Amino acid sequence: MTGVLCTTFMSEYSYASLTNGSKFLGNIIAGSVPSSYGTYWNQVTPENSTKWGAVEGNRNSMNWGQADMAYNYAQSKGYPFKFHTLVWGSQEPTWVKNLSAAEQKAEVTQWIQLAGQKYGKSAFVDVVNEPLHAKPSYRNAIGGDGATGWDWIIWSFQQARQQFPNSKLLINEYGVIGDPALADQYVNIINILKSRGLIDGIGIQCHHFNMNTVSTSTMTTVLNKLGATGLPIYVSELDMSGDDATQLARYKEKFPVLWNHPSVKGVTLWGYIQNQTWEPNTHLLNSNGTERPALKWLKQFFGQSVTTEGQSIMLEKDSMQPTEETVQQ
Repeated sequence: MTGVLCTTFMSEYSYASLTNGSKFLGNIIAGSVPSSYGTYWNQVTPENSTKWGAVEGNRNSMNWGQADMAYNYAQSKGYPFKFHTLVWGSQEPTWVKNLSAAEQKAEVTQWIQLAGQKYGKSAFVDVVNEPLHAKPSYRNAIGGDGATGWDWIIWSFQQARQQFPNSKLLINEYGVIGDPALADQYVNIINILKSRGLIDGIGIQCHHFNMNTVSTSTMTTVLNKLGATGLPIYVSELDMSGDDATQLARYKEKFPVLWNHPSVKGVTLWGYIQNQTWEPNTHLLNSNGTERPALKWLKQFFGQSVTTEGQSIMLEKDSMQPTEETVQQ
């Protein structure tokens, strides 16, 4: 009887986001807000629309349309919004490379100022993205390596602190989750920023090209290294690929390592709808609206709360069965 009821509830009622606890579970928004977004996620990161190259592809011509859409949606729902990103060597405007150093500095300063004026209520800001892999063309104009080896990053965070005084400032990088030596390099930058009071959290991308093969022991080693800084960790770009069975196995093995680590305060997935993710077979929701096994498992992992006719029915973690106390039939 209980199993029949559970099936009925799952097919007839939509859920609030998968988790409503102290940690968020977010995703990206691209050209439009998927109708199912709030069913699963409670944090917003724009996929591309808050990258400098997307906003100012033509010098002094700002296109904020899609960024506004994502930001306004997050604000309307009370979801934390992350501005992604201010300084990054990829997807920077093509025209900035050919400017003089003075012009480059003036332009990136203006960019950060305008972003702060429009999106000052962002909960988080990826100030510098991928510093170990994609340094901006204009880095020498904003301090270069300097005495610390990373003066251009310090300058970027100083500017962000001024323009986003109420946001948590993050750094973001890929490849770290599977490479403890790279994590050590990352921690070096983080500690330089921490010693100056400029950083509030650590972003760690966890894309499929690392996550598919990384061991849980390596993941734990890296998370412990980052956590030892005393700063919170935000998993920023999570995806895992594979056919249904393979993807499910990967999520079951590795997602809990991320989510349950005491330093991790939020996880953001990088897309979830078939044919709308940046890499094939990383999606969790098929184009026909059916959920892949990994998404069904995530629902089990978190448990669910369904409200129907004023009654809250809690589906317990792991069992996916309504509790006896709440089923009144």
